[in-house]
Amino acid sequence: TTWERPSSSPGIPASPGPHRSSLPPTVNGYHASGTPAHPPETAHMSLRKSTGDSQNLGSSSPSKKQSKENTITINCVTFPHPDTMPEQQLLKPTEWSYCDYFWADKKDPQGNGTVAGFELLLQKQLKGKQMQKEMSEFIRERIKIEEDYAKNLAKLSQNSLAAQEEGSLGEAWAQVKKSLADEAEVHLKFSAKLHSEVEKPLMNFRENFKKDMKKCDHHIADLRKQLASRYASVEKARKALTERQRDLEMKTQQLEIKLSNKTEEDIKKARRKSTQAGDDLMRCVDLYNQAQSKWFEEMVTTTLELERLEVERVEMIRQHLCQYTQLRHETDMFNQSTVEPVDQLLRKVDPAKDRELWVREHKTGNIRPVDMEI
Repeated sequence: TTWERPSSSPGIPASPGPHRSSLPPTVNGYHASGTPAHPPETAHMSLRKSTGDSQNLGSSSPSKKQSKENTITINCVTFPHPDTMPEQQLLKPTEWSYCDYFWADKKDPQGNGTVAGFELLLQKQLKGKQMQKEMSEFIRERIKIEEDYAKNLAKLSQNSLAAQEEGSLGEAWAQVKKSLADEAEVHLKFSAKLHSEVEKPLMNFRENFKKDMKKCDHHIADLRKQLASRYASVEKARKALTERQRDLEMKTQQLEIKLSNKTEEDIKKARRKSTQAGDDLMRCVDLYNQAQSKWFEEMVTTTLELERLEVERVEMIRQHLCQYTQLRHETDMFNQSTVEPVDQLLRKVDPAKDRELWVREHKTGNIRPVDMEI
């Protein structure tokens, strides 16, 4: 009632014990080398099994129960069981890095499905791109206000109201109107610099960002689909092995109690099919582990790249907003310079001098009237 796998089978270790003990410690459910941790029963099958003892990897055997306690599979991804796995070391412990906190899927608040952790990161990237676009639109509105303001100032500076004021006060008044024209020029230059140094860079930063993110999304999604396909193959092979083992056990029992005239050759044939099913399961598990390892590596690489892109985006926006405030300070300084000549002329306003000049120009006579004589 026992069978032994031929030692010449390629890729099968002499015994699973030493192999398991030599695995490196796991990090976030994966071995430090990048190979995902997988249930012990699927990593390697025992070379020697009893038909009386359940050989099905999906059965309630002690090894299966222990495996179920050590690992948990969620949406085709195998994780260490939280009740038995000690606290894992983060890849970047002190940085709250993307590569440490987005391995599991999250329940979709807008539906009954789930959203992959990587999808959340992509949504944040696309939201950041949208925020950048809206900031650019905001600056554009600010530019429009500046342009309208400059246009109105220039128009007002041409107004002829109080143009007939004379003397030093008249000169000061003329300078007030000229200062409006100068200020209008300052605001026009400010709006032009806002467009070239703030709005345009914000709008054009990463023009193809959405396309790049879409390619990235498809790449990770394809790896996840491949992982799901490999997991389905594992479950199918596990089911096939269960059926082959059950058939072998039933035929063996029938032969023992002589309820069937099956020959020993039939038993050997069933045993060969059971062995083949076990080989198929191990092959499927190996392919699954390879797919999960590839997904793991790409997730780490891509999430770190998304993290770098986000830092770069924030720094870019910060620099251009600093440029906005610098231009604003410069505009205030130039505006101040436009009113300084007005201040100087206002300090020189002299009513007495203005009166003298006006009297000299418009006097009609300086002989005063006297009393009439009889």
